[in-house]
Amino acid sequence: MSKDDITEQAAAFDAIGEKYDEVFADKRAQVEATRWLAERLAPGDRVLDVGCGSGIPTAKLLAEAGLSVHGVDISKEMLRLARRNAPGATFEQVDVMSFSPEPGSFGGAAAFFSLLMLRKSEIPAALAKIGRALRPGGHLALSMVEGDFDYVELPFLGRPIRVSAYPQAELDVVLRDAGIEVLATEVVSFSAGDHVERQLYHRCRFRG
Repeated sequence: MSKDDITEQAAAFDAIGEKYDEVFADKRAQVEATRWLAERLAPGDRVLDVGCGSGIPTAKLLAEAGLSVHGVDISKEMLRLARRNAPGATFEQVDVMSFSPEPGSFGGAAAFFSLLMLRKSEIPAALAKIGRALRPGGHLALSMVEGDFDYVELPFLGRPIRVSAYPQAELDVVLRDAGIEVLATEVVSFSAGDHVERQLYHRCRFRG
């Protein structure tokens, strides 16, 4: 992402703030995927939350499970909420493309609707970076919205944001090429305004 992209996206989510959790209150699928991830980690393991948002539900649930959570996000306001909602976790304001974790320093990772904020040309590199941050065989819980567009501007809770999306079969290829094994997928239909979107929740393991 360019500096201008990051500034624009961060400003949008700074403005959205708590409205995000009010509108997207039903996070059952995300909760279940987060619990799946937590069950594959040992107490005290480090876990990375990419695009942590307000910390609800993922960072909060992982911290309550006794894990050492490190969340990253570009929005100052979302991080303020995350520190309030998940006081047992640590947070950093940084975009995933600039984030530089130590190789093998995390036992698992979550990326719920965060990589769709990137261009398609950037997503494989972001996945590879997350993979390098994990121990061999580390697990990843990942969600994306299904579609077929690349960094298109769309209205979102009263703000313009840019997002990318893949058809499910194409996303599976991108994940495989990044060294990620998809263990299971849950497809959820979500009513967003006047249309219904397909949300893909992948439970994955990095082959390394």
